[in-house]
Amino acid sequence: MVGIDLSARAVERATARARERSLTNVRFQTMNIMEALAFPNASFDLINGRFMASFMLPASWPRLLAECRRLLKPGGTIRLTETEGPLTNSLAFEQLMALATAGLKQAGQSFSADGRHGGMTPMLAPLLRRAGFRDVRLRASAIDWSYGTPAHESVFQDAVMTLELGRPFYLKLGLASETELSRLYQQAIADMQQEDFCGLWTVLTAWGRQLETNPAISYLLAKPRVWLRLPG
Repeated sequence: MVGIDLSARAVERATARARERSLTNVRFQTMNIMEALAFPNASFDLINGRFMASFMLPASWPRLLAECRRLLKPGGTIRLTETEGPLTNSLAFEQLMALATAGLKQAGQSFSADGRHGGMTPMLAPLLRRAGFRDVRLRASAIDWSYGTPAHESVFQDAVMTLELGRPFYLKLGLASETELSRLYQQAIADMQQEDFCGLWTVLTAWGRQLETNPAISYLLAKPRVWLRLPG
């Protein structure tokens, strides 16, 4: 398995975690998915990408998917997972999520018609089909991260990091003042730690298959399976 990310820090952290777990079949590389990827044609059996919509321009998806087709072996699979964001009973959290979707729309990084949501999930299957992938399918799932559930702590930590990373973005676009963002941020963190907190995170996974157009190179499929994990 090969994982790539634009952040050298993220690559270092992932490499350290793999080393701690004695994983010898995993490596991570610093690479920009907005550019041609430094792998030969037909390198991977599976390409997996998740939650990339927050930094991808709508116009960039066809080029990325064309690059994925180049990298997949005949019969290989591409799998993309995206979300429209968590749903909660916290007013502060919901207000911050509204700023996020409005900001993405204002920055031109959204498929949404009005900025009330990201608009990515309805586009997953059509984008894969337009890119030439076959047998495109969808699967929806949901994570209950309400207070006291097994998923609460891990999703809570992810949410705190996401909210913190979003603050410079909101300020740059003039969506809220530093004072207002600090108030919403602190209130959202407090709400997520209350016993009556309820949270549901719905995600949609779409996958498709690379057409086996050349039987003469089907021997590649018998080799050890190699995965590429895109950032997210």
